Amino acid sequence: MHLYSGMSTTFMADTANSRIVDQLIQNFQEEYRHKPADSEIRSWQNSLTRFSNVLQIADLTDQGIIVEYQMPLTSKRLDVMVAGNDSNGRPSSVVVELKQWDSVSESDIDDCVETFIGGRVRPQLHPSRQAADYQRYLLDTHTAFSGGEVAINACGFLHNLRPQHAGAIFDEKFEDLVGMVPSYIADGMEDLAGYLVNHVGRGDGGSVLETILVGRYKPSAGLLKHVAGVIGGEPTFVLLDEQRVSCNDIISKVRAYQLGTQKTVFLIRGGPGTGKSLIAVNLMAELARQGMVVEHATGSRAFTKTMQKTVGTRAKNLFRYFNNYGQAEENVIDLIVADEAHRIRVNSNTRFTPAAKKSEKPQIDELIHAAKVTAFFIDDKQVVRPGEVGSSALIRDAARRLGARIVEHELEAQFRCNGSDAYVQWVDNTLGLENTAQILWNDADAFDLNIVDSVEELEAEMRTRVVAGQSSRLVAGYCWPWSDPEEGGILVNDVKVGDWSMPWNAKPDATRLAKGIPKADFWATDPGGVEQVGCVYTAQGFEFDHVGLIWGNDLVYRARQGWVGQPTFSHDSVVKRSAKRAADEYTRMVAHTYRVLLTRGMKSCSIYFQDKETENFVLSRIELKD
Repeated sequence: MHLYSGMSTTFMADTANSRIVDQLIQNFQEEYRHKPADSEIRSWQNSLTRFSNVLQIADLTDQGIIVEYQMPLTSKRLDVMVAGNDSNGRPSSVVVELKQWDSVSESDIDDCVETFIGGRVRPQLHPSRQAADYQRYLLDTHTAFSGGEVAINACGFLHNLRPQHAGAIFDEKFEDLVGMVPSYIADGMEDLAGYLVNHVGRGDGGSVLETILVGRYKPSAGLLKHVAGVIGGEPTFVLLDEQRVSCNDIISKVRAYQLGTQKTVFLIRGGPGTGKSLIAVNLMAELARQGMVVEHATGSRAFTKTMQKTVGTRAKNLFRYFNNYGQAEENVIDLIVADEAHRIRVNSNTRFTPAAKKSEKPQIDELIHAAKVTAFFIDDKQVVRPGEVGSSALIRDAARRLGARIVEHELEAQFRCNGSDAYVQWVDNTLGLENTAQILWNDADAFDLNIVDSVEELEAEMRTRVVAGQSSRLVAGYCWPWSDPEEGGILVNDVKVGDWSMPWNAKPDATRLAKGIPKADFWATDPGGVEQVGCVYTAQGFEFDHVGLIWGNDLVYRARQGWVGQPTFSHDSVVKRSAKRAADEYTRMVAHTYRVLLTRGMKSCSIYFQDKETENFVLSRIELKD
């Protein structure tokens, strides 16, 4: 999708006569069903006029122009692309990222500078990095570029930025980046014109433009090979027994579809530590190695960001979110690996979705529609928010309704909790989530479960294990407020028990954090995470050698009543709203929350209870060593 395309002469005329902004507004309204923001309109008015001046300086009269081009299978739109033949007569293009900034300063965030935008100074991606990422994405996923038909280049143009205010853009740390993908400022219009002449100056832009516009989404063989190499080289990603059976069955069905067989939905069920995510990443590696179009999707921002960081900038766009497939063509992907499918939502609308663009299409339908084979990895007892509707029943119903064959696998072997399946069964039984044979926990089991008398003891044990080289974190029920950072990016010590206090992990949208404080997405993996308490939303999907749990008063046990949810002690406004609909729904979700937190440890778990009656109940279900 794009908002404008045509030849350079038409573009320059439309800009000179102020027609282009009207066309962009009209096309935007037709596409998005609402008017663009005033700031975006001003950006078009200012930036496109300045860019048109560059085209005139370069005397580019036979080039194709695309404005506001939405890149395949993303919501991101690049500003301008120019198409033509390069100085050697080969089809070529240039992505141009336009900025209205009039001053910039240094940022301590990698690949970023700071500028005044949206009413305050904010960190922003360096224009050369942004343009380079768009270039890499299109090269890896768009058939016109990945197949070598059209070369693609990129640059930034900060048309309002004067040399005296541009030092941060050309800082020494960006020397290599700007050398590969240049950024031009206000006095560099002739240099930008020369860059365009070199890459698209020999014209024939109409045919090159057509090649680009008819191209489609398909990850390149090079990208898939890169993903396969990154994941396949990780020694911890090894499958055993039914894990391997499930993985190989999915691979065989993806291959079979290439011969014209039926769309297939896999339902892979398993509790904490049964290897669902291990199978997911192995599928990514193996099918990418075979050249299949495979993508990983979750509803977890922290897990997705961590996987994107693992595979690197180039491959991060193969790791997506469940709500990224609303505009996807049918069967455009060979396999979608839907990890943590219990986090599927009713639909893909968000609070940022304009009213006119909201869809009632179920999110699960979008996932099944986009892929020839979809593999859903699910734990039905990990739903912790009212908007999460993913369940085995939902997946089965959607597969039948959409005419897909459904194949089910059950994972049973325990690869967390020191291999103790009994521990997970005990947790489920103790929380009243499932009747299992494991009513009492045998303290002699290989998994180390410990009840401590104070939160200070809980923290001390966590730090001792970190010093010993183990991964360890403190987690808690959502029973304390979650404040914005103070001036200087210092986190507030919101989690308070008596005289003890510690901050929550940073909020997901926090940007200007003090040195050493990880962003929320990386709390589970960054060493700095030991200085904050994690909530279920940052801990879910991750595992540690040891976990220390602060069990708050939002879920307590009472004789003759059983488990009682106490929303007055909760600071999770989304979950608290469920209490207004039904008390048992709130209790179930908070019980799921503690189940998630109790099962993050691979070797051990220590618990501090705020409520002594709850502690006594749990202790009554532990059989001490002889």
